[in-house]
Amino acid sequence: MKIELNKIQIRDIIEGYVDNEEEGVKAYGGRLNIRPPYQREFVYKDKQRNAVIETVNKNFPLNVMYWVKTGNGAYEVLDGQQRTLSICQYYNNEFTLDYMGFTNLTNNRKKDFLDYELMIYICEGTDSEKLDWFKIINIAGEKLSDQELRNSVYTGTWLTDAKRYFSKTGGAAYAIGEKLIKGAPNRQDYLEIALSWISNESIEEYMSKHQHDKNANELWQYYQTVINWVNILFPEKYYRAMMKGQAWGMIFNEYSQNDYDAEELEGVIKKLIQDDEVVKKTGIYKYVFDGDEKNLSLRSFTDNQKIKKYEEQKGICPICNNFFDIKGMEGDHITPWSEGGKTDMMNLQMLCKNCNRRKSNK
Repeated sequence: MKIELNKIQIRDIIEGYVDNEEEGVKAYGGRLNIRPPYQREFVYKDKQRNAVIETVNKNFPLNVMYWVKTGNGAYEVLDGQQRTLSICQYYNNEFTLDYMGFTNLTNNRKKDFLDYELMIYICEGTDSEKLDWFKIINIAGEKLSDQELRNSVYTGTWLTDAKRYFSKTGGAAYAIGEKLIKGAPNRQDYLEIALSWISNESIEEYMSKHQHDKNANELWQYYQTVINWVNILFPEKYYRAMMKGQAWGMIFNEYSQNDYDAEELEGVIKKLIQDDEVVKKTGIYKYVFDGDEKNLSLRSFTDNQKIKKYEEQKGICPICNNFFDIKGMEGDHITPWSEGGKTDMMNLQMLCKNCNRRKSNK
């Protein structure tokens, strides 16, 4: 891989800057693609964005950037998208610094700004070499998420269409799933979650298989089906904040063929929410489908309770009638939670580990 260091003035970078859906985000006389398919949407906070401009205005060194050659005298930003956008947007008077936009600067300060030299490494090599380099330089600065790195590998028509649904703030996926999905579309969280669901967590395999598909209709239709299924089982009147962030797609994959009644589900959920024995309330929604008590993190006996009961039993396991050191015994619910048992002293017995295992496996 060939890498060369270049000094390029801001006046050259901002030439021909455009940012629209038709032309994309271009600069450097139209030869620089600022936002390739694998790059995230612009996410700099005001403080970060302003720091870039302040660095330039004070003639301090700005972190190096990386471009790659794409042929025919064209380039794309490998690292430095948000710094480049900050500079272009400031020049374009899209924001101000200390209430001063570019047009408010004196002629001398404008010249200093435009003459500022950016340190840019221009790379040339195969796609795999460029993407490997991208992963390495991404260690510095604001690290990309796993999905953003996947996007850098599986670029193509499918990804472009998928991002149209899943990667836009306020976009289609967000509009119908915001109450159920945690994360931000422009951080690729919605895309990653949808891919995880449809692929049963084999995201790379799915993206590789569909990389060159004409569109992402399959993923979008699947996502809509999952969201609609959840909304039918848990209508608006039964919505709770703890529904946000559940693995709804995984639940759908396994249980959507079963018949459920929304009123019955609500009755079970309401009872579990009111049950003090249930520690992990967010696990209730998974539990109502699979019945696994591990989802609920049921209350367990405290060490003090177990010590007290051990002394009462004088170290004797009530099932095998053998004596054990307290380290060889475990607290057990005489009547299990599923049958109405509580986590209190009246329902506690200390069993040896072997007897407790045998009882639990019945």
